[in-house]
Amino acid sequence: MTHEDCIFCKIIDGQIPSAKVYEDEHVYAFLDLSQVSKGHTLIIPKTHTKDIYETPPEVAKELFAKVPLIANALKKAYNPIGMNVLNNNEAPAGQSVYHLHLHLLPKYKADEGFSAVWVTHENDYSSDALQQMATEINESIEN
Repeated sequence: MTHEDCIFCKIIDGQIPSAKVYEDEHVYAFLDLSQVSKGHTLIIPKTHTKDIYETPPEVAKELFAKVPLIANALKKAYNPIGMNVLNNNEAPAGQSVYHLHLHLLPKYKADEGFSAVWVTHENDYSSDALQQMATEINESIEN
């Protein structure tokens, strides 16, 4: 998908209307049309980047720096009992718009809107296997 075809880029450029929550030089935040819960907000970088894998560190820094600001505004405005911060990368993980975005999903009741279901596998990995996994990930980090 090119920048010109991206729905979020069109929102940033004002070609598609949105309910804007916040905007600065680097970041744009607006209400998700689906409103999984009241105040469901998307935070996106103004720089088009497909997903977390393709995001330059400086773009991520600006994006993630605004999460507490907007989350606290949601908390002040609507007093949720909790909040999920969600990011999906690639179709198998649920990404449907290929412009990096973070969902802020306020929770008002435990069984409302979004819920994460954790299926744990702690009994499948020994301490040695966890250490090996940590080593493999660490060796894959590019600095």
